[in-house]
Amino acid sequence: MEDQLSRFQHLGQLMQSNGLDMISSLLILIIGLISTKWVVKKIRILLNRFIKNTPTVSVAANSTGVVLLGLVITASAMGMGANPGPLVTLMMIIVLVAIGVILVFRPLIPTLPFKVGNYVKVGTLLGKVEATTVLNTRLRTFDGKTFFVPNRQILDDIVINYHYTKTRRVKIDVTIRYDQDLIKAKQVLEAVMIEDARVLPKPNPQVYVLELGANGVRLGGRCWVNNLKFWVTKCDLLEKTKLRFDRENIEFAHHQLDINYKRIQEETAEDMIEPMPGE
Repeated sequence: MEDQLSRFQHLGQLMQSNGLDMISSLLILIIGLISTKWVVKKIRILLNRFIKNTPTVSVAANSTGVVLLGLVITASAMGMGANPGPLVTLMMIIVLVAIGVILVFRPLIPTLPFKVGNYVKVGTLLGKVEATTVLNTRLRTFDGKTFFVPNRQILDDIVINYHYTKTRRVKIDVTIRYDQDLIKAKQVLEAVMIEDARVLPKPNPQVYVLELGANGVRLGGRCWVNNLKFWVTKCDLLEKTKLRFDRENIEFAHHQLDINYKRIQEETAEDMIEPMPGE
């Protein structure tokens, strides 16, 4: 009993003499960790604007995080009264080793081919990436369903990332009748794309004759837009094409079937009566 009381008294004395140092050291650690996380996030966003290589951005951001974390731990330990000389040397060694491990083994670690907020297609699932963990990815489809897809399955499957590039090509395919003015139809379709402010001037919009089909001439309009505006722009261009063709009296082709009817002359009753023998 006396031993326990003496321990509590000793602990009370330590808290009384070093309590403020412990509180300040803890505050430095908490604030430093929060600040490090915020700085690394901002650095990652900034590097993504100038560097398109995702592994390079990840290595740079993680290395910066390791350096800042080492500084925070060092400052926290010094707040407790640790000798700064050996402590700084030890932390420098740990930071250099950690950065070396990141540089050596980072390319060998498989990474998911998308980020949170990207629209992707994984297998038969199409939706927006809401969150990623070590084990799975949370994907929200356009009809409001939420899927938790194992990362192992994602790494083993074909993934389409619709946000990986800045631009995307829009396809506007229409079929006109054979008796319509082909040159005029091409010019009108090209004008519809050029007049839309969301269509990029380079590569410039083009119109091609894709097929001389059974029902008509199939035209293909091709233009490029910013990735984030792809879906809305495509829908608007389809609507504008229909309205513009109607105003220009350019008729679309419809599925048709030509039936050739050949009338057979009816045989008379006399022709159908066989002649009697001897007649």
